Amino acid sequence: MSHYKSNLRDIEFNLYEVLGAEDYFGTGPFAAVDADQARMLLGELERFTRESIWADSFVPADRTPLELSPEGDITIPEELDQALRAFYEAGWHLLPLPTHLGGFGAPPTIRWAASELLAGGHATAMLWPIGALMGAIVDQVGTEGQKARFARPMIERCWGGTMVLTEPDAGSDVGAGTTRAVKVEDSGPDDLGAVYHLEGIKRFITSADAQTHENTVHLVLARPEGAGPGTKGLSLFIVPKRHVDADGNLGERNGVRVSNIEKKMGIKGSATCELSLGQDGTPCVGYLAGDVHDGIRQMFLVIEYARMMVGTKAMATLSTGYLNALAYAKLRQQGADLTLMTDKSAPKVEIIKHPDVRRMLIEQKAHAEGMRALVMYAGWVQDQAQLHADDAEEHARWIAREDLLLPLVKGYCSEKAYELLALSLQTFGGSGFTQDYPIEQYIRDAKIDTLYEGTTAIQALDLLFRKIVRDQGSTLTWLADQVRELVKGGRDDDPFATEREQLGKALDDAQQHLGVLVQHAMASMDESKRTEIYKTGLNTTEFLYSLAEVVIGWLLLRQAEVAQDKLDAGVAGAHGGPAADGDTDFYTGKVASARWFLRTVPPKIAVRRQKAHDEDGWLMELPETAF
Repeated sequence: MSHYKSNLRDIEFNLYEVLGAEDYFGTGPFAAVDADQARMLLGELERFTRESIWADSFVPADRTPLELSPEGDITIPEELDQALRAFYEAGWHLLPLPTHLGGFGAPPTIRWAASELLAGGHATAMLWPIGALMGAIVDQVGTEGQKARFARPMIERCWGGTMVLTEPDAGSDVGAGTTRAVKVEDSGPDDLGAVYHLEGIKRFITSADAQTHENTVHLVLARPEGAGPGTKGLSLFIVPKRHVDADGNLGERNGVRVSNIEKKMGIKGSATCELSLGQDGTPCVGYLAGDVHDGIRQMFLVIEYARMMVGTKAMATLSTGYLNALAYAKLRQQGADLTLMTDKSAPKVEIIKHPDVRRMLIEQKAHAEGMRALVMYAGWVQDQAQLHADDAEEHARWIAREDLLLPLVKGYCSEKAYELLALSLQTFGGSGFTQDYPIEQYIRDAKIDTLYEGTTAIQALDLLFRKIVRDQGSTLTWLADQVRELVKGGRDDDPFATEREQLGKALDDAQQHLGVLVQHAMASMDESKRTEIYKTGLNTTEFLYSLAEVVIGWLLLRQAEVAQDKLDAGVAGAHGGPAADGDTDFYTGKVASARWFLRTVPPKIAVRRQKAHDEDGWLMELPETAF
C-alpha cells in the first residue's frame, strides 16, 4: 500500500467551490484546459502519484546511496530512475507549460495542485524533472538561437536542468559570488549569444546529473570581467553538460562537472551537488542568456517559481503526514476512555477518542487545509494576472499581490509544516520514530524547505522591505480590505460571529505589529539611531507568521461559509449534483478547521504584537561571550 494519502477532494473544493475557477477555466489564456479537463487531469495525476512507481520509489530513493563517477556522472537508484521515466512517458512534465512549447496550457492553480500531488507522492522525485521549467525560462529570456538549441530539446527530449547560484563562501548572499566569466567571442550567426568561459565552484546545486537525462543544462550566475559588485554585476549563462550542435546532436563534454555529492539529513535521492566550472583544464563554455547582462532579473523568474514550489512541497508533506496519523489514530487501540480511566476493566478505545490526540489531529488538519488554501489562493492570484495580461495596470496590481503572498507561502508553510510533522509523528507514539511508517522520512525530507531558496529570515526581510515598504503598503492595504470585508459580513443568525471577531482582532494586531517595525526602521535612518533597525530585525520573522495566519484565517473562514451553506441546504454535491458519500463529513470538517484555527491562533498574534511593541533591543547588546 502506498505511503501517500492525498486530498484531491479538498483541492477541488478550493478550486471550484471557493475560488470559482470553473468560471474562467477554458477561456482566454486558459482556453486549452476547461474545468472538466482539469478535473480529469488532476484525477489521473492523483492516481499516478499514489498508485505507481512514483510513490513506490519513495523509500528506495532514501535508502540507496547515489553514486558519483570520477568523470562527474551520477547514478541514482533504479526505482527513482524508473519513476522519473514514467513521469516523462506520461507527459506530466508538459502540464505547466504553454501550448506553444507543446504544453497543456494549464492555469497556475492547476500547476500548483499538480505540484502538491507530485510532492506528496514523492517529494524528492519531484525535485528532479525541472528541465522543462528551465526550458520555458530559456524560451522566455533567451535569443532565438538559444530557444532552438536549448529550450526546445530540454522539453522535447526531457533533459535535466538546474539553477546555479550558491557558492561555498557566499551562501544566501548571492551578490558575494566570485565565479567569473571571461568573454571569448560575440554572438555569431547562430544567435547563441556571446560566448564566455566560466571559472568557479558552486555548491548546493539540486539535481545536477542523473542517468535519466541524456543532457543537463545549467543556468549559472557568474560575474563577467569588469562587472560591478553585488547582484547587479551578475549575468546569467546557459551552460550545457554536453555541447549541442546545430542539428541537435550531443557532442563532447563541456568543462562543467559534479565534483561532490552532499551527504544530507533528508531528500537523499536528490543529488545536491558541488559543481566545478572550468577547473579541470577543459573550458566551461557558457552562452549569455538573451545576449544581455540582466542576470538577477532573469534568475528571479526561476527563484520565484522555486519559492512557490517549496511552500507547496511543505504543505503537501504535512497533509499526507496528517492523513497517515489520522488513519493510524482510527485503528490504534490503547487505554480506556478518559471518563472511565479509573475502571481497570473498561475496554480499550481507538486513540482518536482521547482528547489530546484529537487536539493534535485538529491542529494538523486546520493548518494543512489552511496552507493548502494559501497555496491555492496564491495560484488563483497568478491566474488573475494572466487573465489581465492585456491591461498593463491591472496586470501589475495582480503581480504585486502575487509578490506579497510568495514569502508567506514559502516562509510560513515551510516552517509550520516542519513543526507540525512532529505532531504527526507524536500521534504514532514510538512507532512513528521507526521506519515502519513514513513520518520520520517526511520530517527529514521537509526540513530543507525552511532553507531552500532563501531562509525564513530572508523571506521575512523580503516581505517587510520589498513587498510592503517599497510600495508604501498599498498591496497590503488591498489584502487587508478583503479580510475586513469578511469580518464585517455575516447574516443575522451568523454561526461564525465569534470567528469573525477573532479574525478582526488578528488583523488589527498584525497591522499594529507592522507599524512598530516600520517605526523602528524609519528611526534608524537617523545616523545617531542606526541600531533601531535591530528592533525591527528581531521581530520580522514573527510578523511573517502573523500575517500568514491572518490570511489563512480569512481563507478558512471563507471556506467555512461555503461549507455551512452546503450543510444548511442539505449538502449538495461538490459540483451541484447529488451529495457524494462523505460530503456531510467533509463540510463539517471544513467548518471545524476554521473554528479551531480562529479560536486558537489569533491570541498568538496578539502576543507577537505585544512583544514587538515592548522590544528594547537588549539582545543585540548582549556580549557574544554570554551566548
